[in-house]
Amino acid sequence: MVYQMLSDLLYKVPILIIRGNRGELMGYFKFKAQTLFPAYFAIVMTSGALSIGTYLLGMVVIAKILLVVNIVAYVTLWLLTFTRITFYFPDLLTDITSHEKGPGFFTLIAGTCVFGSQIITVTGNVPIALGLWILGIILWIIIMYTFFTSVTIRAIKPNLAEGINGAWLIAAVATQSLSILGTLLSPYIVIGHDIVLFFTLCMYFLGCMLYLNIITLIFYRFTFLKLEFSALTPPYWINMGAVAITTLAGSTLILHAEQLSLLIEITPFLKGFTLFFWITGTWWIPLLFILMIWRHVVHRFPLTYEPQLWAMAFPLAMYTTGTFQLSKALQLPFLSVITYVMVCIAGLVWLLTFLGLLHHLYRDIKKYRLSH
Repeated sequence: MVYQMLSDLLYKVPILIIRGNRGELMGYFKFKAQTLFPAYFAIVMTSGALSIGTYLLGMVVIAKILLVVNIVAYVTLWLLTFTRITFYFPDLLTDITSHEKGPGFFTLIAGTCVFGSQIITVTGNVPIALGLWILGIILWIIIMYTFFTSVTIRAIKPNLAEGINGAWLIAAVATQSLSILGTLLSPYIVIGHDIVLFFTLCMYFLGCMLYLNIITLIFYRFTFLKLEFSALTPPYWINMGAVAITTLAGSTLILHAEQLSLLIEITPFLKGFTLFFWITGTWWIPLLFILMIWRHVVHRFPLTYEPQLWAMAFPLAMYTTGTFQLSKALQLPFLSVITYVMVCIAGLVWLLTFLGLLHHLYRDIKKYRLSH
C-alpha cells in the first residue's frame, strides 16, 4: 500500500503534466487551496523541530532528509496559500477572523521561523534564515493583530467551551519561534546586534505572557466545563508544545547571554523561569497520553489521519530539542538522556503521521480524478 501511494504521488502526477492534463492538475490544486486547513504549516514546524533535534544528537543524515521534506512542504504550502489569497480571499478572511480556525494561521509564523532555525542549524545558511526571520516578523504583525482585533470587536461571540481550544496557544509558539531564530542569527548581525537580542528577549517574555493567559482559560475548560471525548482534539497537545518551545527559546537566550550585558544580569532569572516551563511541559505529557487513551481506547474514537495530528507530533519533537538545549544551558548533562528516548517517540509519531498524509493524498487525488 505504501509503495502504491508513493507510486501514484511521485509518478502519476508528473505523468498528468507530461500528457497535457495541466487543467486537471490545476483544478485539483485550486480545490485544495480553497479548502486548505489553516494550520497545515504545522508540518513544517514538526519536521523542522525534529530535524534540529536529530542534528544536535548527531543524527545528521536524518536531519538532512527532514530538511529536504521541509523544503518541499514549505514551498507547496506557500503556493497553496498564495492561490487561496488570489482566488479565495473571502474564505481566507472568514477563517482568520474565526475563534475556531483563526489560531491556525499562527502556524505560518511558527513554520517560517522554525524552518529558518532548521536551515541555520543544519546548513549554516545565514542569508536565507535572515530572510525567513524578517518574513516571520511581518507575518507576526499581520496575523497577531488581525486575529486578536477581530475576536475582540466581534458582536456575537461563542461561549468558552466552543470558542477556545489548544490551537490558541500557537500564538505563543509563533512568538517564541521569532525569539529563537533571532537569537540564533544575532552572532551574525553586526549593525543593531544589541537591538536584535533585546527584541528576542522581549519576544520570549511576550510568548510567556500569551501562554500563561491562554492556558488558564484552557485549564479552566478542562476542569470545570464538560469536555466530550470527541472535543479532545490533537491541538490540545500544544498545551505541552508551547512550553516546550518556550524552554528552547529560554535556553537559546541563556546560551547566548554573553553577547548582551542585560542577558548576563538576568541569567539566573532566565534559568529559573525556563526550568519552570520545562517542568510544566513535562507534567503535561503523561496527562495528555492518559486523555488520548480515554478518547481512543475507552471511547473507541477512531484514530485516522487528519491535519490536526501534526499538532500532536510537533510538541513531542519540540520537547526533544528543548530538553537537549536546556541540559546545555543549565549544565545538567543527565537531562540529555531524556532526549534519546523522546527523539524515538517523536520520530515514530512523525513517520506515522507522514504516512497518514501520503495515504490521505493518495485517496484524495484518486477521488478527485474519479469525480472529474
